Amino acid sequence: MTVPIRQLGEPERAAVERILDADPYAGAQIAERVAAHGLNWWRSDGRIYGYEPERHIESIVWSGAHLVPVGATPPATAAFADLLGAEPRVCSSIIGRSEAVLDLWNRLGGNWGPARDVRPHQPLLVTNRDAVVRADPSVRLVRSSEVDQLFPAAVAMYTEEVGVSPLQDDGGRGYRRRIAELVKAKRAYAKFDGDLVIFKAELAIVTRRTTQIQGVWVHPEYRGSGIATGAMATVVADALRRVAPTVSLYVNDYNTTARRVYARCGFVSAGSFATVLF
Repeated sequence: MTVPIRQLGEPERAAVERILDADPYAGAQIAERVAAHGLNWWRSDGRIYGYEPERHIESIVWSGAHLVPVGATPPATAAFADLLGAEPRVCSSIIGRSEAVLDLWNRLGGNWGPARDVRPHQPLLVTNRDAVVRADPSVRLVRSSEVDQLFPAAVAMYTEEVGVSPLQDDGGRGYRRRIAELVKAKRAYAKFDGDLVIFKAELAIVTRRTTQIQGVWVHPEYRGSGIATGAMATVVADALRRVAPTVSLYVNDYNTTARRVYARCGFVSAGSFATVLF
């Protein structure tokens, strides 16, 4: 029996977009790439595979720097795992809806070796309206001339969140380029105390359906002071006004402080993500 998995290209774009539209939050990372590059994988940094039983594409998975399943049913994750497990691991993480990610990892773990960390339940949160709390007028978009001030805060956030430093592979050159790109695109926010960044957040993903906030960080010396709620309210208001009709994010379930901030800013549950880090 032929496994109903194949790499998808531009002729399948409508089917891929249908699946992404059915779950615009889990599919945001892929939707952004498809909008920018289409499905010609050599123009981007990964490939999209489709699960197609009975000549109908039901589920997809992005395979690149990250492995991202969307709309993946148990039969689809089994088929994706059979395909991907036959090759060496190239991704640095598996990210997406909890059920699909954990099923994939359960099937791939024996082939790909141990994970550095598995986060099985990360609440996925969404809002489509301004926060009822007062926004902080001192939170603003970072200017291109301020990348040097923002970069140490970004490195600190990444190291705390991911557990490794983004400086270890190439001295941080690639990560700095990414931060500079977000600043140039008016997707990086900060609150300053003099030249010191004391709060930061980025719109890491932007699609026509949502923008996903990542990299939320408060300087250790300012934690517990209450600045995060007003700062996030500003980010949400600007993102909704200027960028996308909804704002989404996902957070580690054990980060109760951040979850309280997001609740005050009007975020509501849209399910659960899981992340496997290598």
